[in-house]
Amino acid sequence: MIDVRVPDEQEGTKAVVRAWLKQVGDTVAVNDPLVELETDKVTQEVPSPAAGVLTEILLDTDAEAVPGALLGRINAGPPAQAGAPEAKPSAPSANEAPAGVPGPRPRPGHENGETRLSPSVRRALLQHNIDPARLIGSGRGGRITREDVDRAVASATGVQPRSGEIPHDRMRLKIAENMVRAVSEAPHVTALFEADFSAVAAHKAALASRGVRLSYTAYIVKAAAEAMAVAPAINGRWEQDRTVISQAINIGVGTALGDKGLVVPVVKDAGSLSLEEIGGRLDDLTARARSGQLAAADVSGGTFTISNHGVSGSLLASPIILHAGQAAILGIGKLQKRVVVRETDGEDAIVILPMAYVTLTIDHRVVDGHQTNAWLSRFVELLENWPAA
Repeated sequence: MIDVRVPDEQEGTKAVVRAWLKQVGDTVAVNDPLVELETDKVTQEVPSPAAGVLTEILLDTDAEAVPGALLGRINAGPPAQAGAPEAKPSAPSANEAPAGVPGPRPRPGHENGETRLSPSVRRALLQHNIDPARLIGSGRGGRITREDVDRAVASATGVQPRSGEIPHDRMRLKIAENMVRAVSEAPHVTALFEADFSAVAAHKAALASRGVRLSYTAYIVKAAAEAMAVAPAINGRWEQDRTVISQAINIGVGTALGDKGLVVPVVKDAGSLSLEEIGGRLDDLTARARSGQLAAADVSGGTFTISNHGVSGSLLASPIILHAGQAAILGIGKLQKRVVVRETDGEDAIVILPMAYVTLTIDHRVVDGHQTNAWLSRFVELLENWPAA
């Protein structure tokens, strides 16, 4: 008997069983998708670790699935002998419909639209016999998401919210649970600085003139990684008997998904990457986040987080709730031209500069005020003295 377990890379975030893709008695091959797990970040499929027959399901739909928990068991023994009861046939694959049931048709204007559907969505459409051409996708570029299918199923069964009410989906419930836990466990303290982005803007424009386009977030990630040298505890975490400071600098970047909440894809080992490499990683992660294609590994392992809330117009947010298992989170406000005073040749001068408020919210169990201010001072210094391109 082979155990099927919840992957260990949930990083403390609770997961629930969303749906079993195979049933007891189904034959499975190695790496066949067995069950979908959902956290506040991603939906992930757990593949079969062996070929055989699914003989037992121990955690059913909506059950909490902590890392390492036993989901089910597979009998990987020899095939049944003649005269023995036959195993149930495997469920239809994502690309084929049951006998007599027409497969989903491409959406109008998307003759190859089937390739835009995730395996989870294709299975749900087949399970409920829903024509995707009748759905309006809420994903990027009109892509149909699993939530779109769930809403269609609820509509067909007459389960409708009252006017002015929005039912909580699993992601929203998990986000709420994590926020409450973070605030109740960690004492949040916030320090506020401001940064002049003139040097960064000049460097960014120079690269763009050569065909290299980078976001301001790439510069922010690079400066944050370099600032860790003056206050390593910012890249740490609190544990009951010690503070652990991570050697790798894995920076998560909050990415809004509209009404669907927020995910935090992680730029792994940011301290060893060039500015251009960071920009490439960010572009890839952001695109996959907004199209629902992130894997569990893309949102796990973070040691520090950046919330660039200024992209949606916010000047200041304080405190920004800490990510579970991290000691600090950086907030970046809206970049705007402001009148400031600068000293030139010993004289004060009023100038207009592109400025932004930057905050660092800390877990005060791990980090003290002098470390917080040292980190922010270095971070601002790096931005304001960015070398010319």
